[in-house]
Amino acid sequence: MMTEQKTANQAPEAMQESFTPEDIEKNKVMAGLSYILFFLPLIACPESKYGRFHANQGLLLLILAIAGNIVLGIIPIIGWLLMPIFALVVLILGIMGLVNGFTGKAKRLPLIGNFTILK
Repeated sequence: MMTEQKTANQAPEAMQESFTPEDIEKNKVMAGLSYILFFLPLIACPESKYGRFHANQGLLLLILAIAGNIVLGIIPIIGWLLMPIFALVVLILGIMGLVNGFTGKAKRLPLIGNFTILK
């Protein structure tokens, strides 16, 4: 009973999956590259939990970028003016993901990282 309360009260960062150091070290490059081509770790290292985590984050970033560009492209003038700012935000999130993937960290992206599409 006491252990259930501890896990329920932990911060979301503490409840993240744990990855083996071997998995992280072996698949750092694929995890980092997943923010450019999200499916790359799924093909190159399909058994890697670490690669799949970053592939999911890369897919979420791609969906955000496409959906945001469509929505802002439809909205006249204001949307068109906000599109470069939105692109900059997506670029910053992508760089954050690249750095996390290449350095062996399993941090979720801000705002969108809590969703899981790839299990």
